[in-house]
Amino acid sequence: MKIVLQRVSRASVTVDGSSVASIGAGLLLLVGIEQGDTADRADFLAAKCVQLRIFADDAGKMNRSLIETGGSVLAVSQFTLLGDCSKGRRPSFIAAADPEKGRKLYDYFVTRVREHVGDVQTGIFGAHMDVSLVNDGPVTLLLEK
Repeated sequence: MKIVLQRVSRASVTVDGSSVASIGAGLLLLVGIEQGDTADRADFLAAKCVQLRIFADDAGKMNRSLIETGGSVLAVSQFTLLGDCSKGRRPSFIAAADPEKGRKLYDYFVTRVREHVGDVQTGIFGAHMDVSLVNDGPVTLLLEK
């Protein structure tokens, strides 16, 4: 499982020109599910995302978590995170979970994040999405388990 975590001032997803999700300050999570991923991995990464101390405290230091700030989450499924570009000119996606398993584990991950954070929005699994964001910092982290 791979997650690109971005601290954002705002983020949104549109599909076919229609807005499907938007958040203010918080985290944009691009989530890739790979073969062999488990609920335990999803549990670990859901907790890690919301507990990382990457938001400013009163002194301006990155010392507060999303839970402490009351921020929002926008989770977007993104199988292309599993693309292997080591050979040739076309990425290989054989490491990505099949769509049925990927959807189940992605939905499970989102459920686990919702246990920690009140406002969790999502894109549409498998859809062609336009994702807009204002990266705050910029703060971008890659999480893998």
